Amino acid sequence: MRIASWNINSLRARMGRLLDVLDTRQIDAIALQEIKAKPEQLDLAELEARGYEVAAHGLNQWNGVAIVSRAGLEDVEIGLPDMPEYDGVAEARAITATVGGVRLTSLYIPNGREIDHAHYDYKLEFLDCLTEHGRSLLAKNPSAPIVFAGDFNVAPTDADVWDPSFFEGKTHVTPPERRRIRALEEAGFRDATRDWLDAPGTFTYWDYTSRRFQKKQGMRIDFLFSSPAVHEAATGAMIDTEERAQKGTSDHAPIILDVSL
Repeated sequence: MRIASWNINSLRARMGRLLDVLDTRQIDAIALQEIKAKPEQLDLAELEARGYEVAAHGLNQWNGVAIVSRAGLEDVEIGLPDMPEYDGVAEARAITATVGGVRLTSLYIPNGREIDHAHYDYKLEFLDCLTEHGRSLLAKNPSAPIVFAGDFNVAPTDADVWDPSFFEGKTHVTPPERRRIRALEEAGFRDATRDWLDAPGTFTYWDYTSRRFQKKQGMRIDFLFSSPAVHEAATGAMIDTEERAQKGTSDHAPIILDVSL
């Protein structure tokens, strides 16, 4: 099975790009972030014509997550247990479904905005919540096939940004954020793509400004964190930089994992 994750940066604006990725890469299930729409605003006809089912969660023109699958789509859950709110709102940042026997969660981790902003504290709380949720799942069933997929808005190491000095004093690279990623790994979840993709300059996001993509000035902030059962069954991975090079696409590239369960 081929599982992917992509911050699509507006599903309505980039439905054509999604269809092309699904066709070209033969994706079985993809977790989407920043769909920027309510489910009733989405035209799913072309996806359904290709045999895909869709579970989406969006509240307004911001955030939003979805799972698109042709490997089954069962037991859909919105949010996470004890998920924190921001400004009194449980934002559309998590959706889970069983696809091809894998429990797949699409996650859009809060950006954090600035280190002294309340959104940064919200981001840390959200990551803590995810780690506790993952730890609880594996405590109940250590062999459970689970994937936490999405835009984590954290670069775990200095090698995951094009220039560490550029990010001094900014979010995405601070010790508290990075500690949360390590805690998720210590809870039993592995960065499933890094076994195959660990060369210098391996990024998943390039800002639209200043020709960052053309200059190879990116960040690695999108991940497929897998439980031991999925990690052991993984057979390969790729970052679809060819898609990022297309006109009118997202500022993130799709990340793809092949799994043989």
